[in-house]
Amino acid sequence: MTGARDTSSIMRQVHSRDTAPELKLRKALRHARIAYRLRNDWLPGKPDILIPRARLAIFIDGEYWHGGQWIKRGLSCLEDQFRKSSNPHYWLKKIRNNMRRDVEATAALLEGGWKVLRLWESSVNEDVSGCMSLVMDALESNQSNGSSNWVIPFKTVAEFFAGIGLVRLGLESGNWRVIYANDIDRNKRQMYVDHFGDESQKFDLRDIRDIKAAAIPDVTLATASFPCNDTSLAGGRKGFEGDKSSTFWEFVRLLREMDSRRPPIVLIENVAGFLTSNGGKDFEAALRAISELGYLVDSFQIDASSFTPQSRKRLFVIGTLERLISKEDWWTNVPVVEGVLRPRKLAGFINGHDAIKWLSRPLPNPGRSGVKLKDIIESIDDDDPVWWSKSRSEYLLGQMDDFHRSKSRAIIEGADYEYATVFRRVRKGVTRAELRNDGMAGCLRTPRGGSARQILFRGGRGNFRVRLLTSRECARLMGAGDYTINVSESQALHGFGDAVVAPVLEWIATYYLNPVVNLLLRGRVIAPRDVVDA
Repeated sequence: MTGARDTSSIMRQVHSRDTAPELKLRKALRHARIAYRLRNDWLPGKPDILIPRARLAIFIDGEYWHGGQWIKRGLSCLEDQFRKSSNPHYWLKKIRNNMRRDVEATAALLEGGWKVLRLWESSVNEDVSGCMSLVMDALESNQSNGSSNWVIPFKTVAEFFAGIGLVRLGLESGNWRVIYANDIDRNKRQMYVDHFGDESQKFDLRDIRDIKAAAIPDVTLATASFPCNDTSLAGGRKGFEGDKSSTFWEFVRLLREMDSRRPPIVLIENVAGFLTSNGGKDFEAALRAISELGYLVDSFQIDASSFTPQSRKRLFVIGTLERLISKEDWWTNVPVVEGVLRPRKLAGFINGHDAIKWLSRPLPNPGRSGVKLKDIIESIDDDDPVWWSKSRSEYLLGQMDDFHRSKSRAIIEGADYEYATVFRRVRKGVTRAELRNDGMAGCLRTPRGGSARQILFRGGRGNFRVRLLTSRECARLMGAGDYTINVSESQALHGFGDAVVAPVLEWIATYYLNPVVNLLLRGRVIAPRDVVDA
């Protein structure tokens, strides 16, 4: 167990230079008669070895300090490495800061015209000849190992079907930077610009069908939250034959046209019903298309209830370019077993489709949010006109069956106020009101989807009040509580109902994307753009 008292002793034992792997690689360089210089403190990141004639900076990174040991040990996340530590937050913060600085230093060196080779200490210890082969490749070629590798360190994003930018909100909390956004909806763009500032240069307000690959900048990650209208139950399950969801193929077209500039990582998001749309054929077709573009694919499902008091399940697909995955990374193709993130149907799909190139990575259970519905409710005076009239409220109660009416009575008779949500649904041709009182809101949808204007029920102390959820409350349900709202309620609700819960994307950035980038930084020569373009 790592205690607070021995933290300093651990730090004293750390050698920043002349480590055994460094000495081993330097010996190999001398044997090959390659002139080198030792670490220079004036360069970003202080490279361990420099080969000036090739403008090559070499780092030899220890797995423990640079976020790789949990991978070597086959754990599900960095947190697992410190489960028994008495000071886990200290170590997690330190190592994640190291990972961030590795990205920043690599990017700065590339911008300064240096090639960069980052090696794990274990790689040098176990295969110094293989490491020397990478060095020789860098000396003999003007290009890196793959013409688009240069974008890996920058952690930049092209966001398609961007909506009001909650994907961006989550990713930027995870230290990514959106440099291009696209959506056809002017109202959503207005909300996007209102919140993020003057984004007129990076927000492409065009139908994706009219966009050519040349308009897309080089990025590390491309995201697509394509319309779910045709893959959800509310949309009639038209699948990819529907006008809205068929735009996914335009995203695939752009990736294909980008060719060598294809992003190293892609992320696709849609409703959980995407898995079973058209009997699973739509999901299979989408994954095959991504796989055929050279990506190894992974998929998992996350419920927003892990982060906010909203029941909102979404399906995610992540693709990583196969040519960027080194052999030592194949350990990540772990057997897929049923779990929270990969439930029975999804695990069954993955295990039953061997023709698709899978790369399923271990992931921790996101857990459950401690935030309840009552925690996101605005304080609104009882005489405010947003509260429904007594007759309208009584009419809502009259639409409940005996089961839901008994639940409402129990709330009303409670000693203190309790909050619940109410949904109107058509059951056997009759409109019924159904009350949910588990401290959660149902899934927000757009107004045309029927449930964006969710009904709030407040009961207790012998009475009850009813109103609609406000746009600010909906923003909080989407994990965007401080989002700028300068538009009408209906416009705001439309934007939030179509969006992705921001903390979900932050979690994906922290537990999936950032570790992938941390792996992609190592074991390859990464060249600056001007060298790649030569």
